[in-house]
Amino acid sequence: MRPHVSPAPADAPLHRAFVSVLGQVRPVGAGVLIAPRLVLTCAHVVNSALGRDRFEPALPPRGETVVLRLPHIDRERTLVGRVVPEMWRPPRSRPEPGHPVPPPAGTLPYYGDLAVLELDTEAPTGAEPAPFLSHREGNEVVALWASGHALPTLRAMPRVSAHPWIALDVLGGTVAEGFSGGPLWDRERQAVTGLVVAAHETSGRPVPPAPAPDHHRPPAAMYAIGLSYVETELPALPPVVVPAAGRGRQQLLWMLEQLLTTRQAVRDCEERLAARLGRRSAGSAADVEQLAGLAMGMRRGVPELLDIVYDQLAECRPGGLAETGDWAGILRIARVVSPRERLSPGRRRNLNALLAQCRAIDPAVLLRTVLPYADATPTPVDLVDATDILEGYDPQPGQPIPPLLQGVVHIGVHARAGGADLADDLDAWVRSTAPRLGVAPAAVEQFRADAAAAHAREAAVARRTDAAPPRVQVELLPVPPGHLFTYQIWVWNGDGRHEVVLTQDTEVASHQVVEAIRQVLRTEVQEHPETALVEFFVSPAWLRLDVDTWEFPSDAEDSGFYPGITRRVVLRSSERTRETYAAWKRRSSALPTSPRLLLDERCTDPAVARARLEVSPEAGIVVVCCERQQQGRVLRQCIEAGVHTVLWHREDHSGQISTDLLALVEGIDHTQIPEAVRLERAKAMADPDCPTHHGRRLSLLHDGPDHRPPPLAPDPWALTRP
Repeated sequence: MRPHVSPAPADAPLHRAFVSVLGQVRPVGAGVLIAPRLVLTCAHVVNSALGRDRFEPALPPRGETVVLRLPHIDRERTLVGRVVPEMWRPPRSRPEPGHPVPPPAGTLPYYGDLAVLELDTEAPTGAEPAPFLSHREGNEVVALWASGHALPTLRAMPRVSAHPWIALDVLGGTVAEGFSGGPLWDRERQAVTGLVVAAHETSGRPVPPAPAPDHHRPPAAMYAIGLSYVETELPALPPVVVPAAGRGRQQLLWMLEQLLTTRQAVRDCEERLAARLGRRSAGSAADVEQLAGLAMGMRRGVPELLDIVYDQLAECRPGGLAETGDWAGILRIARVVSPRERLSPGRRRNLNALLAQCRAIDPAVLLRTVLPYADATPTPVDLVDATDILEGYDPQPGQPIPPLLQGVVHIGVHARAGGADLADDLDAWVRSTAPRLGVAPAAVEQFRADAAAAHAREAAVARRTDAAPPRVQVELLPVPPGHLFTYQIWVWNGDGRHEVVLTQDTEVASHQVVEAIRQVLRTEVQEHPETALVEFFVSPAWLRLDVDTWEFPSDAEDSGFYPGITRRVVLRSSERTRETYAAWKRRSSALPTSPRLLLDERCTDPAVARARLEVSPEAGIVVVCCERQQQGRVLRQCIEAGVHTVLWHREDHSGQISTDLLALVEGIDHTQIPEAVRLERAKAMADPDCPTHHGRRLSLLHDGPDHRPPPLAPDPWALTRP
């Protein structure tokens, strides 16, 4: 049975915008029409079409052309496109746009990899720019191959978004090079949600069948560039088309008729709006219908319209415009028509440019500060993402300042406290934007003063506490039967840093993983005086890997590196789910007083282990003592029950070992358990004459309240940072 999906008639908007990018002999990738003469695709697709190295950073000369085809409109006609210089973003290894170094082969994720092609002529009749929307978790998407045929296609499910990419699980079909640069199509919402950019590779070697039920092979992973990152990387990109809104249209028309009372005023606003959105003006045919339709059909078109109307009316009603009833009314209607957009494209770009330079506050902390009442918000990957989330919220009753402005004010307060010159620019942006959002300047100044006072109090408390030592997080992806590995290494610290610093997408042996960890310790955390915690994120099927006994062998100039003794090494589960999060949160909050629980050989039946855990709902620290072949079942039950810490011995399951391990964790603060385990491993190494010392094969699963799994992985991450 073929896993492919044939495009349905409902996909017509995608077909009218789908572009195949041709190489010398065959299609090398795809793109999507975003304007009558503009095509958005990946830079590596352009490089391949021109016969260059896929990661070539140099801008293609204007004389070099790319051949394209719209296969669903006119299969035989070819078009010629050239790279728009200001919208060339080749792949690069670092986030900074000015960092020209191409990523090493196999590195995931990398940055950039976007290009816009300008056609020599307008697209043929029948072609239309594609509608775009931001991706939504839980919405299946479809991708087309570059040939343009109905088959092959593939189905995928977005798993998590983390700049620069969205990670997706492939549900049906096979990822091939021809998908690169092509659009991801959300059939439910009839819009493009991203561009295909890469796939997780396994070096072409087949993965052996899973040896046991615990060893499920993860679904294939595909990566895409989402709309928000496209707009961040390409500030000169004209606003894209969006599916036309229905709600509020009549209200918007009525309000525009009240505010723009002359035909000339309507025409002036329509001409200015068309120019800002990069679209053709209707000229003398412009009316209120044309004006509203143009705004509602483009991304951030409604906020752009409000900006233009504000400027138009300011000439007629100098002073106090933002406080009038008419302006409050059109702002209310705009939230109905375009509920998640408050900023025009220019204001959004200006804010993004400032936030890209700012590291003053952790994005997740910002959301918790501004939205303490929100039960569940996405985990932001940076301040741009955080303000995108805030833009979708309305202020609470009695609060005159919308969450978006609150967030930017808080960022400015933190930046000023840190001595950053950026604070003045952020304050100026707020002063310019607030009246257009119906907020009085006095209210902003009062809110800023209150936020600065609160931050000063928090800083005084923080100075009295020690900073958390850094953590090196290794997202380990074993290849059955567990002798070779791919990985990504992240660095986390208490100052808000959490980023990937090293990746390996081809399988290597364990000593090479340890060598990479040692390199990160030296170059990224500079052998922090506090022992940096090394965390291995693995699925339950691989929790029994002997990562703490791995060793990097010594050479003539250096001593060996044994992570289980040199550093505190713990395992963390990569499969916490939303269903188990409530239990995990309850057990974590009860850690200081909760009893230690023993699960021995009598609990190897999953039903028995589950029952024991249910009757001890606050037990967050568990000692497992059973035969090795049964440990996987019991460990999985602990994870599903939300247990915080599990200690077990990989070989010994005698009554004495259970007594020793219970004694080891009894009366000790849960934050000190990793260090206690490290010392036991060191004692075993220091006593070679005692081969039975329990520290030799001691293992620790430690999912603390600061659990923060990496955001990109081929395994399905269901829970983000608590």
